[in-house]
Amino acid sequence: MPAPHPSPSATPPRSARGVTSHANKILLLVSSLATLVVLGWAALEENLLRDWRVIQRNYAAALPPDAKASFNPQLRQIIVPALRTTDRCVTCHLGMAPGEQVVPGQRLFAAHPPIPHDPGEFGCVVCHGGQGLASETADAHGTVPHWPEPLVPRRYAQAGCGSCHTHLRVPNLEQLRLGQALLERYDCLACHAVDGRGGTLRPGGAAGLPAPDLTLVGARGYDPGWYAGHLRSHAAAAAGPWRTSFRPIPDDERGALAAFLDSRVGAPQLIEAKALFHSLGCRGCHKVGGVGGDDGPDLTIAGQRDPGQTSFAGVPGERSLAHWFAEHFRNPSAVVAGSQMPAMGLSEEEIDALVLFTFSLRRSPFPEAYWPRDRIRSERFGEREFATDGATLYGTFCAACHGRSGEGMRYPGMTPFPAIANPDFLALASDEFLTAAITRGRPGRRMPAWGVGEGGLRPAEIATLVNWLRKSSGVQPERDPRPPRWVRGERSEGERLYRAACSGCHGPAGEGAEGPALANPVFLSTASDTYLVETIARGRRGTTMEGFTRPSPTRRALASYEIHTIVAFIRTWEAKP
Repeated sequence: MPAPHPSPSATPPRSARGVTSHANKILLLVSSLATLVVLGWAALEENLLRDWRVIQRNYAAALPPDAKASFNPQLRQIIVPALRTTDRCVTCHLGMAPGEQVVPGQRLFAAHPPIPHDPGEFGCVVCHGGQGLASETADAHGTVPHWPEPLVPRRYAQAGCGSCHTHLRVPNLEQLRLGQALLERYDCLACHAVDGRGGTLRPGGAAGLPAPDLTLVGARGYDPGWYAGHLRSHAAAAAGPWRTSFRPIPDDERGALAAFLDSRVGAPQLIEAKALFHSLGCRGCHKVGGVGGDDGPDLTIAGQRDPGQTSFAGVPGERSLAHWFAEHFRNPSAVVAGSQMPAMGLSEEEIDALVLFTFSLRRSPFPEAYWPRDRIRSERFGEREFATDGATLYGTFCAACHGRSGEGMRYPGMTPFPAIANPDFLALASDEFLTAAITRGRPGRRMPAWGVGEGGLRPAEIATLVNWLRKSSGVQPERDPRPPRWVRGERSEGERLYRAACSGCHGPAGEGAEGPALANPVFLSTASDTYLVETIARGRRGTTMEGFTRPSPTRRALASYEIHTIVAFIRTWEAKP
């Protein structure tokens, strides 16, 4: 049977096949040219336009001719296998790269500021943050979306020390500045340099003596017998700096000088910021390094906050961690909905210092063999980050609630905090009462039990704090020859008088309101009858608690037996669970 003839439409005419072939050739040519353009642009960008290449060309142009000829443009990196870190920061910051030349007057090509260790030993990211493997500026600085560890802003660069170091025995800000003032008042800078100041020629040709630089003396240590040696040199000298620039120093001022010297670790801005933190009572609510209260979040690694997991809805301006921290210190509840942290009325200078300190709250994951001594002493041997004098202990744990001078505090929407430096209170409160209040706290109230459990105060520190309250106020407790429980009175009459005269401030059931909670079990077990009777009778000057033995326009005076009946009624709460 003969094969069927193909349909006329099955095979295109020869002219149609030619048009299709020509179109395919044109398409192939265009796509090839586009590919060449893309490849050419990629090669151009990779070999000429990359950030690091542009920077290195600028660097080479600034070099002397002989150095320029030997300069080799390439990626540079610091690799520390033991720490599992690699970063390429020195690809652009060439003045900090090992073996490269510094270009004066250009910050990008400057040498690293002097620090106790070699930056090449650990790299850059561990201190400064950022993305070490990146070679583009935005990527390296970590300002791109989803990178959790952006670069610490340059103005807060000293915060990077907190990645590894735990600076110890830092006093409160007042103590720190007192030590600094004494260093200047006693003319120590005639011979010694501290943080870039001192040890220089004086007007008229006067000069000090060659002496150690004290900038890192807190980290390296110093002779504890320095003062006795200075006294001998002073006594033996007939003239010169030992006579003109040194004189005897009282014991208490030597203690302040020692606290200042102990804080000299090469990061003066960070230490001052930490001293401010030790002045505001922040540990009353927050733990840092396992020490502090539980009302607020743990701040130990607050400086490593992930910006991608942070809401900037309440933060005006730039969406950066620095702005978030600053605005949070200004108005906590506007930044974090439902925050119980009060607005503390801080100055802009104080806010900036606290931002620096917050950035320093970070922890490197390095093996313990690489930890500096201060971190080992803190985390393994329990040494305190704060000084343990009474003033610093009070500033670190108590000042936020009780005021920087013990004057008491009142924050919007919160129950007032008592004035523990009030002379009427301290005259009636025995040392045992104060010790128990600090140790056991006030259950159900904001006052933690600082002597119970982990993260609080040690017995010796509580004793130091009580002694400081006595010394700073100048008020000693009155002697009370009577036993702790001696009051007798009609309890039903006391209840009537309490509801009429006391419940408005202390609550109908003694639960506290404007005034303290009188039904608190720790308070009732430690307050003597004399304390209660005399408090009602005398009141608290400077507070809303007036003495009830004196009449006022709104109430009559109470007789002694009536006060006794009120105390007898208050004691009925003691037996209740």
